[in-house]
Amino acid sequence: MAIRTVLQLGDPGLREVAKRVEDPTTPEIRALGDDLADTLAYWRKETGYGRGIAAPQIGANLRVIFLRLPGEDPWPIVNPVITERSTEKIVVWDACLSFLSIFMQVERHREITVRYQDLRGKWHEIRAGEERNLSELLQHEIDHLDGILAVDRITDIRTLCTREEFEKRYRAASPYAVQSVR
Repeated sequence: MAIRTVLQLGDPGLREVAKRVEDPTTPEIRALGDDLADTLAYWRKETGYGRGIAAPQIGANLRVIFLRLPGEDPWPIVNPVITERSTEKIVVWDACLSFLSIFMQVERHREITVRYQDLRGKWHEIRAGEERNLSELLQHEIDHLDGILAVDRITDIRTLCTREEFEKRYRAASPYAVQSVR
């Protein structure tokens, strides 16, 4: 269990396609999940931002993500695959722990279905929509596993803004308005 350094925009490790986890039940994968949880909790406490983090963001090239939604149990997700995408799309504000000073609007599918494993190796399937902004969050984190960043999905370069401008103009109407998880 450790707070790990988050790779920043420009680091080639963020552009690599992560490798499938062969056995989610190993102590190494459990330790990776703990490190993701600790790192996300640290950044959430420090900045008020961060609902999810992907293993490649801390230099682990494996298909593991960790979500911490307000009021919900910690959620480690292994080998996630989007199996269905709605045709309807939405435009949402996005940011990333790997470039927290930059915000932009991106296009995401309104709803998706994701198949994934837990740390016991059991397979699950979830339909994610706008409730808790889960669809856009899962798409963001799964993109990390494929070497895709939010800046690659920007809808209009004119939506690009600094964190300070986002705070002043847009935060109250965004998923980031949720209080910190401590």
